[in-house]
Amino acid sequence: MALPAFAAAEVDEPSDYRMDEYRAPVPATLEGATVVGPEEAHDLWEGGAAAFVDVLPRAPKPPNLPEGTIWREKKRLSIPGAIWLPNVGYGAIAEQTDAYFRAGLDLATGGDMDRAVVFFCLEECWMSWNAAKRALDYGYTQVYWLPEGTDGWALWDYPLEEVQAQPGG
Repeated sequence: MALPAFAAAEVDEPSDYRMDEYRAPVPATLEGATVVGPEEAHDLWEGGAAAFVDVLPRAPKPPNLPEGTIWREKKRLSIPGAIWLPNVGYGAIAEQTDAYFRAGLDLATGGDMDRAVVFFCLEECWMSWNAAKRALDYGYTQVYWLPEGTDGWALWDYPLEEVQAQPGG
């Protein structure tokens, strides 16, 4: 007896930002943006015409660490040449984070709101969906979203490099 095939859960695109459970299945669409897989993202990367923006959140330093404890942040392996803007993909962001995101996008795109920009995080991460949606709300016109993030990129054996978070975040 054959087992029934299980289809991936269909996730509806919300009308506003995702506010919780950021590591969960994501929709297949983002209105106003172009959804790309790793192969299409790699073509954009090789062509050099698109800015790549990594929005993986930064792990917070644990409170109340014993005196003398050395805190080492986890290394972030990302798409070569990407700018890492951590914590900008939450559903609601503070004014300071909003200003940091806007400044980072300005840096990544050279101030050209018509330049292609690809947003990513990890697979099944709403942070990149939220960040791409926010960029559209800011007025960026060529927004690409890579739902598989660096997980999908690495699965295709595309290069990764260690990146540092853009200062000021």
